[in-house]
Amino acid sequence: MTDYLPFMMLPVAFVLMFLGVQVAFSMMLTAVLFGLAIFGDRVVHQFVEKVEDISSNFVFAAVPLFVFMGAMLEKSGIADKLFEAIHIWTRRLPGGLALATVLMCIFFAASSGVIGATESVVGLLTIPIMLRYGYSKPLISGTICAGGSLGTIIPPSVVAVVMGPLANQSVGDLMYGMVFPGLIMGGLYLAYILVLCTVKPSMGPRIPPEPGDPTLAQKLWITTRNMVPPVIMIFAVLGSILLGWASPTEAAAIGAASSVLLTMLYGHFTLNGLYEALLKTVLITTMIMTVLMAGTLFTGVFIGGGGINTANQLIADMQLTPWMLLGLMMLIIFVAGFFLDWISIVLIFVPLFTPLAVGAGFNPVWFCVLFLVMIQTSYLTPPMAPAIFYLRAVAPPEITIRHMYLGVVPFIALQVFTLGIVVAFPTLVTWLPTVMLNFR
Repeated sequence: MTDYLPFMMLPVAFVLMFLGVQVAFSMMLTAVLFGLAIFGDRVVHQFVEKVEDISSNFVFAAVPLFVFMGAMLEKSGIADKLFEAIHIWTRRLPGGLALATVLMCIFFAASSGVIGATESVVGLLTIPIMLRYGYSKPLISGTICAGGSLGTIIPPSVVAVVMGPLANQSVGDLMYGMVFPGLIMGGLYLAYILVLCTVKPSMGPRIPPEPGDPTLAQKLWITTRNMVPPVIMIFAVLGSILLGWASPTEAAAIGAASSVLLTMLYGHFTLNGLYEALLKTVLITTMIMTVLMAGTLFTGVFIGGGGINTANQLIADMQLTPWMLLGLMMLIIFVAGFFLDWISIVLIFVPLFTPLAVGAGFNPVWFCVLFLVMIQTSYLTPPMAPAIFYLRAVAPPEITIRHMYLGVVPFIALQVFTLGIVVAFPTLVTWLPTVMLNFR
């Protein structure tokens, strides 16, 4: 009976969450209760060791730096510049405003892996313009929710920074592996919008020519002027990671400094703005690290109590094939996304599922990227749907929750389709880490 005691931790933690106890305290309380039941007072030494492991892990220092980078980019004016540079090329296309929105989200995702910042800034900028030109409200909602959450699967990603140590994998390898799946997902978004607005022009009307439209030379100048600074910053952060010049933490420090310089360059730097960015960084980082510590204590008790060994035995008794096991794990992650936020899903399931996936013969980096794709869906699946909550905070009253739920459905389907592509072609994930390993 004691072999199955760790499995009672999951339902107990979920019950506490549904009763309104905050996620971090639900996992901490469960870890303490079951830790005392399984190990007695010796669990205190295990908890101290886990806390020390987290506090001394160099990789987690990237979290506040990336959060600060995203907070400063909110105030830099970069969104206006990017939208102007992209929109002058897409405005004549069907759904051109929505296409520009997704492209801008891709740039933001490659600049900083903080989801809420991207969605808030992009939503405030693009919603009034798309409403003015008669765009479909579900399309507006789905575009901003899906595009704004691309920071999960496009590096650099805070989710990958947290996931790497939990899965015992290199954060750099995870970021290499994310590149092609992230671009595929963004490309599918663009293709869907273009096809939809071509077939149904009323969903995203073309913008008619207007007097004073820029000439080709003016377009090139605007694009160069507005795009070069953020592209340099993206290369400084993402390029330094992918080329092996800097660790994720060092690259995050470069990005944090670059975001301040970019804010100064665009004339939006103020001491009050810097203070607000620092305060936001402290609040978000405290939340992430508190939940991270709670999840580490939780999984430590589960694994130390023999949960993984029992799970392996159960799987052997069920006679699941490796692919059946993979499908079951993806389904559990997908369903968990209806009720839990991303950090809870990562902390609970990554340490539990990664050893099972490796034991079944799957590449751990590939499995982690599949996990990230499923995390992406959790931003859009109600009732939790953080992306919808972010949008609700900046959307005008005429865009209702119903519009948002209708709008995200096609994009959830595209995310699942991306998962299928990555499952069918694992080299999309494994090729770049292998090449970069040889390059280094």
